[in-house]
Amino acid sequence: MKPWHGVIVATALPYTENLKVDLDRYQEHVGWLAENGCHGVAPNGSLGEYQVLTPEERSAVVRAAVEASPEGFHVMPGVGAYGAAEARCWAEQAAEAGADAVLLLPPNGYRGDERAVMHHYAEVARAGLPICAYNNPLDTRVDLVPSLLARLHGEGYIVAVKEFTGDVRRAYEIAEVAPGLDILIGADDVVLEIGLAGAKGWLAGYPNALPKACVALYEATVSLDLATAIPLYRTLHPLLRWDSKTEFVQAIKLSMDVVGRYGGASRPPRMPLLPETEEYIRNVTQKVISELGV
Repeated sequence: MKPWHGVIVATALPYTENLKVDLDRYQEHVGWLAENGCHGVAPNGSLGEYQVLTPEERSAVVRAAVEASPEGFHVMPGVGAYGAAEARCWAEQAAEAGADAVLLLPPNGYRGDERAVMHHYAEVARAGLPICAYNNPLDTRVDLVPSLLARLHGEGYIVAVKEFTGDVRRAYEIAEVAPGLDILIGADDVVLEIGLAGAKGWLAGYPNALPKACVALYEATVSLDLATAIPLYRTLHPLLRWDSKTEFVQAIKLSMDVVGRYGGASRPPRMPLLPETEEYIRNVTQKVISELGV
């Protein structure tokens, strides 16, 4: 499998009680995901709260993920940054640590035009690792539309795209204009729709809490086993849709706590969930656990 294929978990990051990065617990989590059927991890993504890590912490997380990964288990760190110089430095650090590929947002300091986006990806590509583009216009205000993705792929800058717009129609247009570009499911609540459209992987959040069920859903979907995929999707969807909400980090960490994993707190500016939201997610998680029989 290519390093960006299969279920690649955008890992949540555990902290100690005083909100220091807990690398030991993180490495245990990476190993647990591998044991439960996932194909790789993507540290330092939005779910990994990369924006509030120090440079030293961010580097340490990548090294920890690589060290904890068994043979054949892939590491694709997020290298998002305001500009190309910083993003390239993170890509070079990932290569030195032994990562297999990187996940790259467009420049997210301002709404760059197409020239700025092309330059950004060209510069980071010089680090030498395969790049999976991350299209998240809700946060970056830059939309990697299919025609732009086709240009980036045609120049050899990217090998795949994590599609987070939620517009499932995009998968078909991307396949038409850039047939060699791998499409990765970018939001948990469109797994079935984009999986059926030909996705090669899933950059996933909720496997942090329910890896076996999520891997089963992905594999049933891409193998067109709808008799398995649709009922499982219906069961999981009340949780999966939280991956597309503002509180997705806190929600996924809470579900981890409920299933017996350690999710824990998040760093500011993310605040604890409101009591009514916490109660809702706890109840939904317990209901899903009951329906899955886990």
